[in-house]
Amino acid sequence: MRKENTTGNIVAKTEFEKLDLQTKDLTVINIQKIGELFPNVITEYETEQGEITKGIDFELLQQLLSKELVDGTKEKYQLNWPGKKAALLKANTPITETLRLDIANSKNWDNTENIFIEGDNFTALKILQESYLGKIKMIYIDPPYNTGKDFVYSDKFTIDKSEYAEKIGQYDEENNKLFKENTRTNPRYHSDWLSMMYERLHIARDLLREDGVIFISIDDNEVHNLRKICDEIFGEENFVSHLFVLNNLKGNYNTDFFANVGEYLLVYSKDKSKFTVKNISVVDEEKEDWSKDEKGFWKKGRNLKATGENAPREKRPTMFFPLYVSKEKFTISLEKNEEHNIEVFPMTNGKEMCWNWSKEQFKNNKDEVLVFISDNNINIHKKQRPEILDVISKKPKNLFYHPSYSNTVSAKRLDDLFRIRVFDYSKSTYFIKHLLEIGTSKQSEDIILDFFAGSSTTADAVMAQNAEDGGNRKFIMVQLAEETDEKSEVYKAGYKTIAELSRERIRRAGEKIVAENKVKLATRETELDIGFRAFRVDSTNMKDVYYHPKDLKQDNLLDLVDTIKSDRTPEDLLIQVLLDKALTLNLPIKTQKFKNNTVYIVGDNDLIVCMDTVLDADIIDDLAQLGADTAVFRDSSFATEADRIKLETHFKRLSPRDTRILVI
Repeated sequence: MRKENTTGNIVAKTEFEKLDLQTKDLTVINIQKIGELFPNVITEYETEQGEITKGIDFELLQQLLSKELVDGTKEKYQLNWPGKKAALLKANTPITETLRLDIANSKNWDNTENIFIEGDNFTALKILQESYLGKIKMIYIDPPYNTGKDFVYSDKFTIDKSEYAEKIGQYDEENNKLFKENTRTNPRYHSDWLSMMYERLHIARDLLREDGVIFISIDDNEVHNLRKICDEIFGEENFVSHLFVLNNLKGNYNTDFFANVGEYLLVYSKDKSKFTVKNISVVDEEKEDWSKDEKGFWKKGRNLKATGENAPREKRPTMFFPLYVSKEKFTISLEKNEEHNIEVFPMTNGKEMCWNWSKEQFKNNKDEVLVFISDNNINIHKKQRPEILDVISKKPKNLFYHPSYSNTVSAKRLDDLFRIRVFDYSKSTYFIKHLLEIGTSKQSEDIILDFFAGSSTTADAVMAQNAEDGGNRKFIMVQLAEETDEKSEVYKAGYKTIAELSRERIRRAGEKIVAENKVKLATRETELDIGFRAFRVDSTNMKDVYYHPKDLKQDNLLDLVDTIKSDRTPEDLLIQVLLDKALTLNLPIKTQKFKNNTVYIVGDNDLIVCMDTVLDADIIDDLAQLGADTAVFRDSSFATEADRIKLETHFKRLSPRDTRILVI
């Protein structure tokens, strides 16, 4: 492109490479890969819009891959449903949506490597697809079970709006299907659920590491269909196990036939030859039922009130002293205070006895004390820890059961954190910790993804497991801003969406985990990460003309000198640049002032970004000397063409690296 300068001479306009700012078109990428193997199957065809594009001659490809004459009408083993092809097309189609910063809802933004994303999980997965391609070690999801009551999502279909509305019902202003309950009266009852899961799992598989694993909780309603689509997406050869999880020993009697006591867990690997199920340290179940805390397994041990001939006070007078008990927390103190106000002496039938522990032992082992209160009796016991021989390393069984998996335990965890009734049914942190022990390693910084986060039990479990075994696992949570019930205690407490509740649970759980593990955490080499960077899914930062310049009209040229939406901040643009460059969202980001300009430095000078509307030409040399791999600027920030040329030439001359310059 050329333009006239003020003297009327023609000068060349410097053209920097523009960022694409949309997710990759997987269809184009796949066509290229197939073309490299079978160049003769590449053909051209006319689209419905009359455009000529490249495609695959599928009949020819099919014949090339067959030892027999191909008959396209042959029956084959597969699961089909209305909308399957549309779901696959959607999974491969690029989108322009992005993530926007939500610093106000973040915790420890500068130092954390955990991520929380509010928004539709399909869009979030598409956005993360390049940055986290092959980086996730473990995925756990607890998706809607398609019971007819818990199915909330929005999806797009390619069939005619009026035709689909006649079959299903309502649309929003963007032609999206919307319904809060997928009841059995819906003619696409199973199909809609399958499409929803199919497109999400297709993307999720690409995010897994080669040695990665996915755990999916499900019940009777769709377990048979889920198994089939997972066989197709992950490969039947990568099926690991179909587990039964016993999490409701009392049983749910709200059924016509059998009382349900559990649900299922499907396990698939990315590549079974590279995935190892880690043995877990468990107490021999054949002995007694053990509980587990941050120190390991325990059960009720002996009463700390002495018995026998040396039990009376006169035998050991220093072992007779009061303990003070908290009736609310079931904890002890050697000093009376507002919380610990119930005085307890070692008494038996009115006779003064001794404690088995000294004051010093009680002081140093408060966490090893169990308080039991019944009627007017208070008994103090110790926690019995297993002998080494009682703890064994063994393969996990395909029947998952422990008392801590129960819905009652998970509900109590939330009650303790929020002091209100949150959910009656949620997953137990102990259950997720069990999966983390099986599917991840404390020695490496494994990333765990949950894109149906709910109340963020998975994040809670990741932090707790890291505190327990010294690991440095990182989490990514994705949760839709689904509204809470206006009649619920959660709503009345100020949490209007599940996403708000989910973030708050991470905050509270993290603080509680730190408080409960002070001694153990004091010996960690790195500080336990209990923070998260918060983001929300939003539309692109760019005006439509950025993607569709052919739609630009003469009368709005002046309005589109800058193609960036007016309500977007430099931080918003920074995040979109990170995603476009396939950089992860947990990288360290430094903010540095160069005169009047703000510059973001990502990683080890891997990327520098300046999104100010005006770039001071005097700082170009300073920026060049940073030696970034890539430098990104706002296209409209250059005051003159001379500034653009100066930027290019000075970067070539002064940068220690061959810096790539991009603009948006």
